Amino acid sequence: MNIGITGSTGTLGSFLTKKIPNLIKFKGKIENKKLVEKWIIKENLDFLIHLAAIVPVKEVLMSKKKALTINFKGTKNIVDAINKYSNKKVWIFYSSTSHVYPCGDKIKKETDLIKPLNYYGITKQLSENYLNKNQDKIIPCIGRIFSFTHYNQKKDFVIPSIIKKLKNKKKNIYFGNLNHFRDFITINDIYLAIKILMLKKKKGIFNISSGNKICLKDVLLTLNKGYGKKFFYKKNEVETVLYGSNKKLRKEGWKPLYTNYLHYLEKTKF
Repeated sequence: MNIGITGSTGTLGSFLTKKIPNLIKFKGKIENKKLVEKWIIKENLDFLIHLAAIVPVKEVLMSKKKALTINFKGTKNIVDAINKYSNKKVWIFYSSTSHVYPCGDKIKKETDLIKPLNYYGITKQLSENYLNKNQDKIIPCIGRIFSFTHYNQKKDFVIPSIIKKLKNKKKNIYFGNLNHFRDFITINDIYLAIKILMLKKKKGIFNISSGNKICLKDVLLTLNKGYGKKFFYKKNEVETVLYGSNKKLRKEGWKPLYTNYLHYLEKTKF
């Protein structure tokens, strides 16, 4: 059974390569069509975990053209190469995002309206659409992953950016608006979700989420227990809410190891 992976050097990709033995790594630029085709022809894949992408929202906004090339055209290269050269059906897990949904008070379901939150979400929506429309030799499984963190995650992400400020030597620290509610999940729970979906060769769209909304202010308060810093933040700002239903994923036998993410943060060293 040949299992390929793109984006193996990223936070999630590095974690999966330690958990899943003998993953066949794609090395090189995903936007290089010929390189992708050579890899697909050589490796004769049965499964593919496609993670390669530019993820941090700020980084995407700074270089929209590059983000579109890697996030969408890279995915297109993968799909086109399999459909053209594979002699069998290949199951693909595509790492999408909660950012394809708009913010709103109601919990997000896979069948809900798609209205990307930002340009990163747009690149992922384009890829989702392409996967769903070109299924000649692929079995697409789209995982809409909600917020997660890990010790080697880039500082552009929410929790690493908070920790970076808390580690600052300044006595008084200022934060912007923290009146945002997000759905946080552990990286190990993401791995377990992918594992179950792959073993069952599931097709379709699945939210990979905790099903709970957590205020960033509470995240800061929890993290600050280890630092004891005095901080200030904006108040009375309009809140934004984005969290996802995981009922569809739970029906496949998955359940998160941590239902209380704040408790997980208290136990984890970053």
